[in-house]
Amino acid sequence: MKVRNTVLAALVALVTFAFAGKGVDYKVVKDQSKVNWRGTKVTGEHAGAINIADGKLTSDGKNILGGTFTIDMSSITVTDITDPKANGDLVGHLKSDDFFGTAKYPTSTLVLTKVTPTKTKGQYLVNGDLTIKGIKKPISFPATITHAGNQIKAKALVKVDRTKYDIKYGSGSFFDNLGDKAINNEFDLNINLVAQK
Repeated sequence: MKVRNTVLAALVALVTFAFAGKGVDYKVVKDQSKVNWRGTKVTGEHAGAINIADGKLTSDGKNILGGTFTIDMSSITVTDITDPKANGDLVGHLKSDDFFGTAKYPTSTLVLTKVTPTKTKGQYLVNGDLTIKGIKKPISFPATITHAGNQIKAKALVKVDRTKYDIKYGSGSFFDNLGDKAINNEFDLNINLVAQK
């Protein structure tokens, strides 16, 4: 009887550990989550926003075990141009094949592969795979992540080299004599995320 109880206890512990290791999914709260973009060029910069279509973070209650996010590329907006025609022209250009080709590639995805805590409380190094225009590349960035009750809040500044995703328009790395029309290869994604279980 004692041996049987020991085996039963070991099985219960094993099952509990297996389920605990999988973690719990926290679904992105879309109306509380924001992604702002910023692109720079020789003569200035442009900024705007883009929507998260869907996403989740998986946590064991203390650490992030993984996550997946889908970005609605067709939702891209420009916030720094007030003239309606100029604003529409830039949005249209960003959606064109010169940039994100949203007709063919309506979504981009970010899959977290590893989230490592740093020596500073609440600060993490995030590794993942970012897919834009059907091209998947590894990416890493620092993030601030906090667990608060049934929510996870995360903030991150992600720098993306667009040329890795075949977005070469206006890049001085690929075209000569652009002068003050050159556009920097990197653009920023400023992410403020709220996820809830």
